[in-house]
Amino acid sequence: MSSELELKGRCLERLMEISADGFVLVDADSRIIEISQAYCDKLGRTRAETIGKYAMDVLLDSQLPGYIASGTKLFEKDAIHRLRKEIRPYDDEYCFVSRGAVFAGDQVVGAVSQVQFVEKTAKLSKSMKALNDQLEFYKDELHRLSAEYYSLNRIIGDSPEMRKVKEAAMKASEVDFNVLLSGKTGSGKEVFANAIHYASSRRTKPMIKINCSAIPGELFESELFGYAEGSFTGAKKGGKKGKFELANGGTIFLDEIADMPLAMQVKMLRVLQERQVDVIGSDKSIPVDVRVIAATNKNLEELVKENKFREDLFYRLNVINIHIPSLKERKEDIPVLMDSFLDELNDKYDKEITFSDEVIKLCVNYSWPGNIRELRNAVERMYTFVEGDEIRLQHVPAFLLQGSVDKLSNEGERTTLEDLLNEVERNYLSGILRENDYNFRKTAEILGMHRNTLYRKLEKHHLTRGNMLNEGITD
Repeated sequence: MSSELELKGRCLERLMEISADGFVLVDADSRIIEISQAYCDKLGRTRAETIGKYAMDVLLDSQLPGYIASGTKLFEKDAIHRLRKEIRPYDDEYCFVSRGAVFAGDQVVGAVSQVQFVEKTAKLSKSMKALNDQLEFYKDELHRLSAEYYSLNRIIGDSPEMRKVKEAAMKASEVDFNVLLSGKTGSGKEVFANAIHYASSRRTKPMIKINCSAIPGELFESELFGYAEGSFTGAKKGGKKGKFELANGGTIFLDEIADMPLAMQVKMLRVLQERQVDVIGSDKSIPVDVRVIAATNKNLEELVKENKFREDLFYRLNVINIHIPSLKERKEDIPVLMDSFLDELNDKYDKEITFSDEVIKLCVNYSWPGNIRELRNAVERMYTFVEGDEIRLQHVPAFLLQGSVDKLSNEGERTTLEDLLNEVERNYLSGILRENDYNFRKTAEILGMHRNTLYRKLEKHHLTRGNMLNEGITD
């Protein structure tokens, strides 16, 4: 028992040394039996000359003797008190005090007090303010960079069709009405949604994105409107905020809006009309200030006629309608997009690869059903397999060659089709030969054909062995 008391005594003594708070313990006679070093520093005394003194002799306004005399079991906690001038070496004027009597059974045996000096709180507050200022700076910088990154000026394309779309998007950013973006998959609907948000007055508030085709029907309401704790089995402790609440003050982007279930469309319409959401499992409605930008690759008007989309919701969303043209509707933008994608890759991999004129012509003639997304993927694929510093026809994916050939064939351009096929074969053969140092035997093996077959093809395209030998190329 004595060892345990000794341990407690040593721990208490150590606490008095290291604590930044002012601790003082008095006995039943109001004599100080322990005091923290921090409190002594404030008083300008040492612990040795303070312990054993009456509390009122050291702490002129101490209320501990009163707690002992009254025998009350009431106590104060974090009460704000004004400090006496003689203990304000750090310009502290107020402190937080917790104090009360100590009992052994029903008998008062002493009292304790803890003083939290404002100086410590002020330092913490100053540090927090500095961190908050730094956070605000980075937030402002992030908003600035986001606005620059998603600027309408960065959207590639200067065709008449794209100029009209950019003008419409700019006008949409100047007002706060709902926007409906329509266009084929991969045409850039999300890019324009971002541009409208970051050009608007809501640019410093959240831009929350939801893909309506990726959310199971039974989870739609909880995802969009949130839920309270315990509202259903598996609900997170503390509940969860919905996307609309998270987007408050900003913009919510509803991609593939045509895939939203009809039952959810009714609730969505109510949110747009009343500007508030009902959280699942709660009787409270949360007001929200959100601008909606919706996007679809389907014909919503046809879906309305087929009773697959609510007419009233369609009109709520279709205040500003912007159609994003597909690549085949703006072919003059294709070379510019290709060069842009290629520049990104060259910067990333520190190369200087270019496109041949034939490849650009081939890409312009292709229909690009996947639009910009498909074009970017094709450029990345050609970039991967290129040999040398120029992307030529032999590096073009088979689907791109076949698609261009089919297009020309459907248009009845037989001469152009034959020219294209011959050009592809000639460039492919010369490319393989060049990559293998014009070694005919090795080239034939790679192509899986007899050397005589290779020679016949070379003659057909005026890539004869004699011509190559005259140019100093040997087998």
